[in-house]
Amino acid sequence: MSSQHANAPYYFVPGPSQWPVLAGAALFLTMAGASAWVNDLSWGPYLNVGGVLCLLLVLYKWFGDAITESEAGKYSSRVDVSYRWSMSWFIFSEVMFFGAFFGALFYARSISMPWLGDLDHKLLWPDFNPHWGNTGPAGTVAAFTKMSPFPVPTINTALLLTSGVTLTIAHHALRAGHRAQTAIWLFATILLGATFMGFQVSEYIAAYSELNLKLTSGIYGSTFFMLTGFHGFHVTMGAIMLSVILFRVLRGDFTPEHHFAFEGAAWYWHFVDVVWLGLYVVVYWL
Repeated sequence: MSSQHANAPYYFVPGPSQWPVLAGAALFLTMAGASAWVNDLSWGPYLNVGGVLCLLLVLYKWFGDAITESEAGKYSSRVDVSYRWSMSWFIFSEVMFFGAFFGALFYARSISMPWLGDLDHKLLWPDFNPHWGNTGPAGTVAAFTKMSPFPVPTINTALLLTSGVTLTIAHHALRAGHRAQTAIWLFATILLGATFMGFQVSEYIAAYSELNLKLTSGIYGSTFFMLTGFHGFHVTMGAIMLSVILFRVLRGDFTPEHHFAFEGAAWYWHFVDVVWLGLYVVVYWL
């Protein structure tokens, strides 16, 4: 919520909207296109990209309506509470999402690997070495080199930790009414996030070309790319959120008292930072 006059004595209920139906239709087109794409149908990629573009357009218009309502002073403090709970539950769902992948990594490394290397299974795979990053029980995975925490992952850790600091400074500046400082520190946060993604792309290129580490490199490769790849996707989404917030700050939205959109995006960014710290330790060091 960002209204400058958030004192409406009622709980605002918007009128009938076409956006939920259109969003559902766009999601259907997106998934239908993705399904056709993975089944090598020629029209799949076009339908998938078209669905994504339609979804982005719907979200742009839908969020635009919400921003207009907020800036018009239609949202009361009770609506503000609803937004805060909604964002909290959304982040909780993201915690469960990453928890599933961390759980898969734990099961593969700490349960399946020792089990496949015990005395009974030595009769089936006598040459199997139950260390993390092996080439599989039957040696069917091409040899690869494990990813090192130096230098790129460590640099990326410093970048994300710094971005959390700059975002906090931007928030304090907004609460103090210093709009120019808010924009500067917010831009610095976005720039740090973009630099993080640039380094991750370079890391992936090196993994494929120099280490022969791929998504198909056994359970190590699949868990590595799934965890770091989905985290990179979340960094990208967080940077987009903050870019929208920066545009709104420059446009004159938000007041020191009412700026939930900023706070919600900041919550998401800090969540992404915390997830990366877990990834840095579990994926790169252990």
